[in-house]
Amino acid sequence: MLIRPSTKDDLAAVDALLARTYPKLLKADYPPSVLVTALPIISRARPDLLVCGTYYVAEDNGAVLGAGGWTPDVKDKSLGHIRHVVSDDRALRRGIGRGLMERSFAVACAAGVTQMECWATRTAVPFYEAVGFEVIGPIDVTLAGGIVFPSVRMMRDL
Repeated sequence: MLIRPSTKDDLAAVDALLARTYPKLLKADYPPSVLVTALPIISRARPDLLVCGTYYVAEDNGAVLGAGGWTPDVKDKSLGHIRHVVSDDRALRRGIGRGLMERSFAVACAAGVTQMECWATRTAVPFYEAVGFEVIGPIDVTLAGGIVFPSVRMMRDL
């Protein structure tokens, strides 16, 4: 598996991955009334993340099986934020998410980041706990159009 910085050329592949995977993985933890409004927003790749230099794709034989990364906090340079992580639902438990997190942690640490924050989906909490995050508590994330998406705030020291 190759983990590399994403580029604008990855937009279609990451879009397809998010659109295919999020509806399947999130349906067990969110009611249809939440997913019907949130999925059209969260299941789209963010062009600004794809070109930021700290967002990555995981490829296997040219197929994008995962994406995710981090960005530094605007005010506190010792704080980083995990961003828009996804692993292909057909390739779970193959180390894709862990590989993306390890790359993110290493690059963030080298940049002087000492703590990472994550606003996790309910579905992803066990994964983030497995890579060292601790639950801080629930958080409502406001998406475009004022849509609220229930999430879990998590933190991890680097």
